Amino acid sequence: MSDHERRGPAADPGQKTKGAARRPADRPTPAERDLIGVLGPAGDPLPTGDLLAAGDLQIDARPATAPRRRADAERNRAQILAAAERLFSEGDPRTVTMDRIAKAAGVGRATLYRSFPDPASVAVALLDEHERLLQGQLVYGPPPLGPGAPAGERLAAFYLAMLDLLEKHLPLALGAETGPERFRTGAYGFWRVHVRTLLVAHGAEDPDALVDTVLAPLSPELFAFQRHELGLSVERIGASLATFARGLLRAGARS
Repeated sequence: MSDHERRGPAADPGQKTKGAARRPADRPTPAERDLIGVLGPAGDPLPTGDLLAAGDLQIDARPATAPRRRADAERNRAQILAAAERLFSEGDPRTVTMDRIAKAAGVGRATLYRSFPDPASVAVALLDEHERLLQGQLVYGPPPLGPGAPAGERLAAFYLAMLDLLEKHLPLALGAETGPERFRTGAYGFWRVHVRTLLVAHGAEDPDALVDTVLAPLSPELFAFQRHELGLSVERIGASLATFARGLLRAGARS
C-alpha cells in the first residue's frame, strides 16, 4: 500500500460554523455521504489517475493487465494479509517487521514492498474492512448509531461501537494508529467528520477545536492502558463515555 493509501481526508478546520443552520438529524450530511462514496482502502481517496470522472460516473482509466498477473497479485496480497494478521495477534504489534511478514507469507521482500511500504500500512489494510462496516452504519444505519437520533445519543452509540471495534481488533489498531500517525489515517478523517457533524448539529460553540478532544478517548494506546493495565471492563469504559457524550452535547446546546 502506497503512502497515499494511508492518507485520508480530514474535516476542514477553517470552515465557519457560527450561525450555521442546523442540519436535520435524520439523514447523513453531504460530507459523510461523500466520504463513504469515494473512500478507497483504509478510508482514503482513490488514487488520482486511476479513475476518470464522467459526470456522476467513475470510469476506470487504468490499462488492462493480464488476468494471470492480476490473479497472482491478489493471491500474494491475500497471503500477506493473512500472515500479517497472525503476527499482529500473536504478540506486541511493535515487533512486527516487514521481514517477518514476508517470511510468514512466503513472499519475497520486493513483492511485499510493491504493495505496502511498512508494517503500519499492512495493519491499516487489515483494519480497513472492520472500520468500513462501522462507517456505513454511521451514515446509513438505524439510529442511534445512524441518522435519526439526538446528537448526544448518536455520539454515545459511536463511542460504544468504537470500543467494541477496539476490543476485537486492538492489535491491528495499535499497529496501524499509534502516535502521530493516527491523525493521518483516512479512518481518523472519517471519524473527525462524523463527530464534527454531530457537534455542529447540536450547536457546539467551537466544533473545530472540540472535535479532536471528543475523539481522544478512543486512542488505541489509551484503550490498551485502561483495559490491560488498569483492568477496566469495556462495559465500564463505555458507560463512562456514554455519560460524557450525553452531558457534553446537552450542555452545549444553543438556546
